[in-house]
Amino acid sequence: MMGFWQPVTNLRDYVSQNPPGATFFLCLLTLALSFICLSSYSSTHTLPNPDITKDWNHLLSALSQFQLCVKENASSSDLLSSTSSALMEQEQDRKTTTNSIKSLSSVTRLHLKVPLVVTSSSPGGSLKDLSLHTTLNASQLQLEGTESVNLTLERLSGNTTYTCLTISAPANLLPMSLLPPMCPASEKNISPIHVDASNEMPTASQTCYSLHSKNDPTFTVMLTSEEQSVAVRHLLEVSGCLLTVCLMLCLAAGLTHSLTRRNNWNGLDLQNEPLIDA
Repeated sequence: MMGFWQPVTNLRDYVSQNPPGATFFLCLLTLALSFICLSSYSSTHTLPNPDITKDWNHLLSALSQFQLCVKENASSSDLLSSTSSALMEQEQDRKTTTNSIKSLSSVTRLHLKVPLVVTSSSPGGSLKDLSLHTTLNASQLQLEGTESVNLTLERLSGNTTYTCLTISAPANLLPMSLLPPMCPASEKNISPIHVDASNEMPTASQTCYSLHSKNDPTFTVMLTSEEQSVAVRHLLEVSGCLLTVCLMLCLAAGLTHSLTRRNNWNGLDLQNEPLIDA
């Protein structure tokens, strides 16, 4: 008796006779190998936490989309009154936020050194002793909620890559997991200029300032070693299940064609048997 179970021949016949099944097998095998490669990468690299949807890189990037422009028809008295109101508002924030993170509904006031570059988009704009104050909606900064967010930007003297950002907002809106470093206290009492934030291109007569943010990896919340080990274990478990399914498909294809070939041989043997005269 000759052997009928020939794995290579059986699989070749199955692929040629059943292309959809072969395609499904290749998809499962590719997915399993992809999970194995992903688990290998995850075990040797630090990965960001996908559950943290907001960080300071995200907030600064949203802020840099705006042009900060002085009102076109604002007189010097208007600028002085807006500056006074901004100072009064900041003083009120200092009084009402003695405990900045007292509860989720309390207003937090932070004075941070952030990688944000301020440039003037108009020839008349001066960057010396510059302080800009504006108010934005939380949704404009891609934050959850509709509360107002007060922002004051002070350009650091002798430093063109960092800016002092004073932000006042409800604590539940701001990313509090990894904070930028605190900005040093300014020796000068600079009066802030009230500006409007806009996504539109400024006119030639407007004095506007552009913001450019730089992604800082230290602001990104990463997975802990325990969380990464759990993710790697789950990937390997899924890969093992997929490889088991692939092995079962291979065995099923080989055995099916072996049985078919054996039945064909048995049929030929019956046809070749000599007829016995009665």
